[in-house]
Amino acid sequence: MQRTRNGLLVATILIAMIGCGNHNDSGSKQAPLPNVKIAQPLSQEVTEWDEYTGRIEAVNSVDVRARVSGYLEKVNFKAGDKVSKGDLLFQIDPKPYTAQLNYAQAELERAKSKHELAKNDLSRAERLFHAKAISEEEYDARSKGLREAAAAIQSAEANAYTARLNLEYTQVRSPIDGRIGRELITVGNVVNGGGGDATLLTFIVSTDPVYVYVDADERSVLKYRRQAKKGGRGSLGDEQTPVELAVADEVGFPHQGHLDYIAPREDAATGTLSLRGVFANPDELLSPGFFARMRIRQSAPYPAILLPDRAIGTDQAQRFVWVVNQENQVEYRKVELGAHIGQSRVITQGLKSEEWAVIEGIQKLKPGIKVNPERITLTVQEKL
Repeated sequence: MQRTRNGLLVATILIAMIGCGNHNDSGSKQAPLPNVKIAQPLSQEVTEWDEYTGRIEAVNSVDVRARVSGYLEKVNFKAGDKVSKGDLLFQIDPKPYTAQLNYAQAELERAKSKHELAKNDLSRAERLFHAKAISEEEYDARSKGLREAAAAIQSAEANAYTARLNLEYTQVRSPIDGRIGRELITVGNVVNGGGGDATLLTFIVSTDPVYVYVDADERSVLKYRRQAKKGGRGSLGDEQTPVELAVADEVGFPHQGHLDYIAPREDAATGTLSLRGVFANPDELLSPGFFARMRIRQSAPYPAILLPDRAIGTDQAQRFVWVVNQENQVEYRKVELGAHIGQSRVITQGLKSEEWAVIEGIQKLKPGIKVNPERITLTVQEKL
């Protein structure tokens, strides 16, 4: 009986020892190392820009109105045509104005004849006055008659000039080069000319170049002014202050231009100043009224190192990256950020260009752990 008990005790001890050995073997197995992608920061020259939203406007925009009244006889363009300064657009019935011009010219000729007669009368009066054959009053009357005849000529000339202008105004011509809208009045209608009730016939806008207006806060404007002086470009708004433009369906900023105007005072209600960019538009892609994104250069080109946004973590208010050392261990590294450059950020402090930073897989990392890194190469970023 005693032997049986001893045997059971020995068996129990052996089983317990085997169980403990198996537990130690399973605990000694290491978890797989996290897979991460690492890359060295991208080193390149960058330029910082500020982006604004504005509208495209025509350099010249004209509402074409009738300057004389009458029946509209002819429309001499198609809606949307490109027109040049001086092109005939509308023809108003000229016959009444031709008659007025003829009458005015006849009145001018009559005034000239009366002037010649008054001149001859004064010449005879002078001889008679010296011979004491007429009185002084008669002589003065002849002299005043000549002056009245001269004034009548000037009045008749003014009337003839006005009649000639009115006849010319029956031909409505384009005042600028540009693209014309549709005709707002059709042939056969009576149009009113002159004054506030003048009939609007159509409109014309210039197309090349175009303006873009944006509003910038005073801090930004001060920054641009200092940058312009520092770069030796003179004052903000000269032709050497570069700007770039993109419309709704464009990626990047393909249109190059320059600032040519800054408002002379700030709008007290908004705390902003109006800036104007000028852009060439030879293909007429940019239409007045379009929304546009315009950016203004805020810094000179400078060398920088960049990391993609996805490689940068946030720890409360602190930004950090994970750096992999030669032993494939990760280190927590605080960094300071600069401008956005495309999908990347400039790293101003905390990282060197030769170090390897974790680009993908940062969520599963802790300081000091080892990782299984895959090295990749970052692509060049477009300027902001």
